[in-house]
Amino acid sequence: MITRVQDELVSKTRRKREMLELQSVGAALVSLTESRLAQMHLEPELLQAVIEAKRIKSHEGKRRQLQYIGRLMRQVDPAPIRAQLAAMEGSSAQASAAHRRLEAWRERLVTDDEALTQFAAEHPAADLQGLRTLIRNARKEQKEGKPPRAYRELFRVLKNRVLKDIESPKPLQG
Repeated sequence: MITRVQDELVSKTRRKREMLELQSVGAALVSLTESRLAQMHLEPELLQAVIEAKRIKSHEGKRRQLQYIGRLMRQVDPAPIRAQLAAMEGSSAQASAAHRRLEAWRERLVTDDEALTQFAAEHPAADLQGLRTLIRNARKEQKEGKPPRAYRELFRVLKNRVLKDIESPKPLQG
C-alpha cells in the first residue's frame, strides 16, 4: 500500500483515487477476450482473478472481485499494462502513427504507379498481383464514384502484410 512518496505523506483521498484508477484498469482487463488476456503476459494470480471476474454474474460479487483485482494491481507495475491496453484499443501514439503510415501507403499506391515497386522492395513477401488488382479496383471506384470497397480492402491487406513483416524477424545480412 502506498503511504509515502519520497518521504512525504500521501493523503487518503489520493490513495483512494489511485486505487480506483487501478480498479478501472482491472475492469478494462475483464472486458478483454481470453485470447487478448493471454497476449498481455500478466502475473498468474492477476490473470486468474481477471478470468474469475469474467465468470461472475452477480453485480455485488463482480464489484468485490474488481476490488480484489485492484488490490492485486498494487503489487505490479500498472504502466506496461496500461500501455498494452492503449495499444490494443488503438489509442496509443504508436498505434495512431502506424495507422497514418498505412493510410499514406494506401494513398500513394492508389495515386502513384511507382509506389507499388517501393512497397514491394520494403515488403518482399507481399502479394503483388493481389495488390495490383485492389489498386486498379480502388482507382475505378474513385473514378466512377462508387463506395470505397476495394479502397478499404487495400488498407486491410496492407495492414495484414505490415503486421506479418513486423512479427517475423528479418534475417541478418552479412
